[in-house]
Amino acid sequence: MREVPEPDVPNDGLVMETKACGICGSDLRRWKEGPPSGCAGITPGHEASGVVIKVGPQCRAFEVGDRIAIAPDVHCSQCYYCKHEMYNLCDNLRFVGITPGYPGGFAEQMALTGEILVDGIVNKMPEGLSFTHAAVSELCNSVLATHEKAGTDKGDTVVVIGAGPAGCLHVCVAKNRGARVIVLEITDARRNMAERFEPDLVMDASEGDVLDRIKEFTGGVGADTVICANPVAQTHALAVDMVRKGGKVMLFGGLPKANPMTTLNANVIHYGEIEVIGAFSYHPRFHKLSLKLLAEKKLPIASLITHTFELDKINEAYQTAVGGEALKVVIEIGRQEQ
Repeated sequence: MREVPEPDVPNDGLVMETKACGICGSDLRRWKEGPPSGCAGITPGHEASGVVIKVGPQCRAFEVGDRIAIAPDVHCSQCYYCKHEMYNLCDNLRFVGITPGYPGGFAEQMALTGEILVDGIVNKMPEGLSFTHAAVSELCNSVLATHEKAGTDKGDTVVVIGAGPAGCLHVCVAKNRGARVIVLEITDARRNMAERFEPDLVMDASEGDVLDRIKEFTGGVGADTVICANPVAQTHALAVDMVRKGGKVMLFGGLPKANPMTTLNANVIHYGEIEVIGAFSYHPRFHKLSLKLLAEKKLPIASLITHTFELDKINEAYQTAVGGEALKVVIEIGRQEQ
C-alpha cells in the first residue's frame, strides 16, 4: 500500500471513486511471476466499479453521480482488426491496470481519460446491481464470448476443465444455454465448490478412468465442447481425447509465459475434424450483456464471490485468492451503498 496524489480529472474524461475491484487470475500471475518489463509500479486492478465524482469540461457521456463499471481493454480503432470489429484482437491493445499509463482499480480513485471512454469499455450500471457484483462483469464477458464462439446449445455436453472462478462461471453459462455440464478438477476444495453450481457430473481430473466415464456419459460419442479453463498444458491433450468428432476444444486459460508450449495429437484432430479454438477476451458488447444478466440475477454471482476484503487488506486478499480455498475474491473500497 502507498499514498499517491488524487488523480487530476482529464479534460475529456472523468474521475471515478472506486467501490469494488475483483482480483483476476492474471493479477495473481503477475504477482507471482513479477510484472512485464517496463510495467513495475502500475496500480493494478482491472475489474472495477464505482461512482463518477468529477467530469472534465469535454466529457459528455457521463455525469457526476453515475454508477459505472469498467472492463480493461482499450483498442486503437485504426488497425486491421479494429476496422473489422475484432476489437479484442487489436494490434495495439492496452489494458487498464496493466499497461503503463493506465492505472487500475486497486485505489480509492481512478481517472478514466477520453480515450478509455471512447475506445475502452465503460458502461453505466443497471439499477439494483451492487458494485461488488458489477466488478465481476468483466469475468462474465470472457465466458459469454467463449460460449457464443463455441455455439453452446440445448442438449450439448460441455466439459469444463478447471473449477476456479472462470470454470464455475462456464458451468453456469453452459447450463443457462441448455447444456449438460461435466467438471474436471484436481483439488478437493474446488470440486466441492463447483457442486454449488449444479453441474451434472464432477470428477477428479487425476483419476485414470476420466475418459471412460465421459464416453459412458455421452453414449460413447464424447463431449460436444471441452473448455480448458486452467493454465495447465497437459489438459489440452486430454481435451482432444475426450471431445467428439467434429467437436470443439476451447483454449480459454492462458499458459505461463515462461512455458507456453503444448502438445496435441494432430491425427486425432485431423481425422476427427476437431476444432481447437483460442478464446481470448471479448467484443465490447458483452459488457452490457454481462451487466444486464447480473442485474436480472441470471447468473449466481453471490455464490461465485466467496471472499471480500477492504483495500488495506489486499495482501491477505491475494494470499486467499491464490490459496485454492476461494473462488472469486473482490476488494471493496469505501462504503458500499447501492
